[in-house]
Amino acid sequence: MTGDLQALWLTALLAGVTTALLIPIATPLAWWLANATSPLRSGVEALVAMPLILPPTVLGFYLLIFLNPDAALGGLWVSLTGESLTFSFSGLVLASLLYSLPFMVQPLQSAFRAVPKTVLETASFLGASPRDRFWSVVLPLSKRGFLTGSVLTFAHTVGEFGVVLMMGGNIPGETRVLSIAIYEHVETLNYDAAHILALGLVGFSFVSLWLVYRFAGERVEVVRG
Repeated sequence: MTGDLQALWLTALLAGVTTALLIPIATPLAWWLANATSPLRSGVEALVAMPLILPPTVLGFYLLIFLNPDAALGGLWVSLTGESLTFSFSGLVLASLLYSLPFMVQPLQSAFRAVPKTVLETASFLGASPRDRFWSVVLPLSKRGFLTGSVLTFAHTVGEFGVVLMMGGNIPGETRVLSIAIYEHVETLNYDAAHILALGLVGFSFVSLWLVYRFAGERVEVVRG
């Protein structure tokens, strides 16, 4: 069971790092998407949302192609860090950032759009700069969006399988996360161990969604209709 505890720790670490990094990455992107009038906006929205419908193995396959040490980007990373992005924890983080991006961006985008324009206009009339309005008005009024995005991003990263398998494989202590551990237990017919991990993830999924619906409001927008 030591290997499964190690997988649990690695999964929590991956989800935590991904969530922490996506907050500063997704915030300006979501703000731009919520307010931009550029014709490019719909294209950017579609690009951000693609992981919602794109098979995870497809994303993992192309990451494997473009980030392996023989490719330009992968080779550059190796020359800078001495470490390969493929089959490494760093590669899993990068893949998770891309795959979980819409789960952070879309709740933030909805929260930013819900901020009343009259409140921002009043703040501007009182002399608040755009930066002051964002930090003092927008962010406090969007805290539910940040809670929703953080919980959904963390939970979604915990459940990743296809991208993780393609990009990281199954290296104990490095890329073997819970979803891979469950798959390995099933392959070896160790159903008791698979049940323990699977039921744990079922419970985790329920609690995550309960937190979102209980504390982030009744309306949760993940996929825009």
